[in-house]
Amino acid sequence: MLQQRTLKSLTRAVGVGLHSGQRVEITLRPAPPDTGIVFRRIDLPHVVDIAVSAMAVSDTRLASTLSNGDAKVHTVEHLMSACAGLGIDNMYVDITAEEVPILDGSAASFVFLLQSAGIELQNAPRRFIRITSAIEVQEGEGANKKMGKTGAAPRVQTQLCH
Repeated sequence: MLQQRTLKSLTRAVGVGLHSGQRVEITLRPAPPDTGIVFRRIDLPHVVDIAVSAMAVSDTRLASTLSNGDAKVHTVEHLMSACAGLGIDNMYVDITAEEVPILDGSAASFVFLLQSAGIELQNAPRRFIRITSAIEVQEGEGANKKMGKTGAAPRVQTQLCH
């Protein structure tokens, strides 16, 4: 059984938002099994939790934005990439502004923060999404058409030229 993972202890960082230029503090904290990754807007009059999921994505222009009602968190992609790379399943991200700090402009600083906190195995099986049929997404028309497609099983196509 592959086990879920969280942090051993909390860790903090301070920086500025790339697009907002606003000072922001984040605290990355351990979370119980099956919590997922949850951003917590602690700067608002009432704390608002924004659970990371495809349904929470509200904008992808210039940065990835997650929302819950009127509460938003922008530029989550570098932190989320670090979590994916290190296999972090459960974590709270307390944040004091609308945008994750850019730090060095890559996921490297977030990897360092997560590794500094330590990674702990949890007594719960890791959950996976299984794609059982082809998925195709299209947007726009003509020269502006964007398309993504995946199948239930990977296919390899080879063409030999001699």
